[in-house]
Amino acid sequence: MPAGRPLKWTDPKQIEALGCAFFEECAEKNLPITITGLALALDTNRQVLVDYQERDEFADTIKKLKSVCENYAEHSSM
Repeated sequence: MPAGRPLKWTDPKQIEALGCAFFEECAEKNLPITITGLALALDTNRQVLVDYQERDEFADTIKKLKSVCENYAEHSSM
């Protein structure tokens, strides 16, 4: 992320809560769980997720959320 630009989120728990809400909504509405959908639910884009994943304090949270999306894709293709 560019230096000096304020972070959209300051706590990984904020992102985790929004991600979990997205997953719950997908389950309720029988919608696919995708990384792009996750980014949209977070009111951002895929590149911002990558940028946050490169920050130590957010890396585990972003990887975990992306893993849920990947797991969905792997099971959907069966």
